[in-house]
Amino acid sequence: MAIERHGRLAVLRLDKPRGNAIDEPLVEALARAAAELAADDGVRGVLLASGHPKLFCPGLDLVALAEYDRASMKRFMESFAVAVWGLYGLPKPVVAAVSGAAVAGGCILALTADHRVLKRGAPIGLNEVKVGVPLPWSVTRLLRATVHPPALSRVALLGRNFTDAEAVELGLADEVAEPDGFEATCRTRLEEYADKDPHALAATKAWLREGVLGEMMSQESERVGVFLDAWFSAATQERIRAIVASLLSRS
Repeated sequence: MAIERHGRLAVLRLDKPRGNAIDEPLVEALARAAAELAADDGVRGVLLASGHPKLFCPGLDLVALAEYDRASMKRFMESFAVAVWGLYGLPKPVVAAVSGAAVAGGCILALTADHRVLKRGAPIGLNEVKVGVPLPWSVTRLLRATVHPPALSRVALLGRNFTDAEAVELGLADEVAEPDGFEATCRTRLEEYADKDPHALAATKAWLREGVLGEMMSQESERVGVFLDAWFSAATQERIRAIVASLLSRS
């Protein structure tokens, strides 16, 4: 992962082998990057983007995490929550350039942004229930603050992915852009935010998000046990092993 600076804009670019699958080093790097960008007065806007032209982020790195015991998985989930809080609370405008599949954890990262531009045809969604785990507490707060209320059941409980106009209708994306010039379109949108007074924008964004951020932080540690119970259940472990076997057979 790298921070690329282009004048007053910064690109926080996910660029990891296995297609940006989320592991512990990645979430720790995201948290550090969010803190660095928050403290940099020269940065007026952040583009969350991928180094893989046809993929944003496919979710958790199950190949790595399948080896974790309960204590290690708890540590990972706590680190993931810190990264989500850092991105969601970043006092600069953030635009997510969703250039390809943004599934599960990838969708979560996109939802931390102020504006999501979805490349035409790219799927976005939360499939945790299909694996057999609940959405983490912080993610449910993030989802309720982002997705249109009537769409919550479809997005959170069915485990489906959505594209194009349907993703916009549900609130998973704010607009759809064509593949040609996709990242340039995203930067243009970010420039609109960056043109605003940075202090006024930061204060307004903080006030809009402080209630949700406080809710996230208040109960994450108390609720993580429910996630871990589901993760280490026999049925879910069997599903994870099958997914990992399928992934490894393709590599």
